[in-house]
Amino acid sequence: MTATPLVEGPRPVPAPRDNVRNEIWNLPNSLTLFRIFLVPFLVVVLLTKWSDFLGLGIFLLAAITDYFDGYFARKLHKTTRLGALLDPIADKLLMSAAFISLVELGLAKAWMVVIIIGREFAVTGLRAIAAQQGVTIAASPLGKTKTITQVVAISLLIVAYELGEFRFTSVIALWLVMLFALVSMIDYFIKFARAVLRENRA
Repeated sequence: MTATPLVEGPRPVPAPRDNVRNEIWNLPNSLTLFRIFLVPFLVVVLLTKWSDFLGLGIFLLAAITDYFDGYFARKLHKTTRLGALLDPIADKLLMSAAFISLVELGLAKAWMVVIIIGREFAVTGLRAIAAQQGVTIAASPLGKTKTITQVVAISLLIVAYELGEFRFTSVIALWLVMLFALVSMIDYFIKFARAVLRENRA
């Protein structure tokens, strides 16, 4: 008895994957990676007290890339999943490293920095849970204002003891950062409750 040959149908074509190498080397993602690359240099310069103004320059350079990576991603239509993942990680690394270094130097209160960084983890967790439910919680104007105040406060704190007249201003700026961090966190919690919790009850 001859065996009936198996007739194979066309093999399924695997779904195309994003070319990760191309994503890494596009301009917006390269700027994001450059921001991450600058973080250890910022920490070393700040903690060794090599030059406060060099530390300020590194921090501002890294902070500026946060604006331009988003700008070029929209302008050049280069928005990628890799970029969406790396950008918030790079932001949190930069700000957290700067604040923790300032605490180590005695230029910022540890409890204030804990609140500021804790807010970042809390909001990230909320947005991740919302994303699992198919809900996107967009960045709020309060969150963007908080980011701007962080850049200003860190810049002033870095040079506060080089330029004595900025000491009081830097303390006020840090309080403003903490205030905006708390208010924006409450705003995210309200959006999360409206978008996710009420939808689950329905």
